[in-house]
Amino acid sequence: MTDPHINPLILILLGAIAAAINSVAGGGSLVSFPALFVGFGLDSKIANATNSVALWPGSATGFWGYREHLGKLKKQLILFLVPTCIGSVLGSYLLVSTTSATFQKVVPWLILIAALAIFLQPRIKGWLDRGEREVHPVTGIVLQFLVSVYGGYFGAGMGIMMLAVFAIALDGTLNELNAVKNALAMVINFFATIVFALSGKVIWIVSLWMILGSLLGGFLGAKYAQRVPDRIARPLIAAYGFFMAGYFFWHG
Repeated sequence: MTDPHINPLILILLGAIAAAINSVAGGGSLVSFPALFVGFGLDSKIANATNSVALWPGSATGFWGYREHLGKLKKQLILFLVPTCIGSVLGSYLLVSTTSATFQKVVPWLILIAALAIFLQPRIKGWLDRGEREVHPVTGIVLQFLVSVYGGYFGAGMGIMMLAVFAIALDGTLNELNAVKNALAMVINFFATIVFALSGKVIWIVSLWMILGSLLGGFLGAKYAQRVPDRIARPLIAAYGFFMAGYFFWHG
């Protein structure tokens, strides 16, 4: 079932919730993708592509908010652009080329990876804050390419994965690394959107309603996220991700 005539208010709410979760702790796709796939009965690939397009504006606003922190890492950002572009196109093309049956078998593993990334987020941030890293640009470029492939293919949790890559590849403050992450996330989502759009895997009316919600949720999330303690939001989101992974493993 790929009926685009889903209640717009539900789609707006879904986009708002996903964007707000991204503002608080990341992992909004752990909510929106299963909702489109299981709750609304969309084909798994179409649900993933539609969700990726719907949440792209959030990555763009995230980049804009951190643009002033790029600072000394602008040259490194340019260096990372090539593997990011290639990886995101390859990942999204792999999704388009994968059969829905195969993708459904991969989905629980992807959700599990994303949930683990959310769960381990504090350790990654602590690692960055302590400066326990060495600069290995070549290693970082290879790893960023792999993360970009994942981002183009599925995407949930890729921001945390990129921070982990930058921990060994770049020398900068956490805000500077977040600025690079947001810029590259925008690039990944941009190219994925193009590939998905050209392949006809996007239900545009669904994406557009979710985009409206994501803009609202992103604004409200950024404004009120500080009122939700990360120690509460992050474990809940991760637990939900583990639950959904278990659900898909069981019903796969």
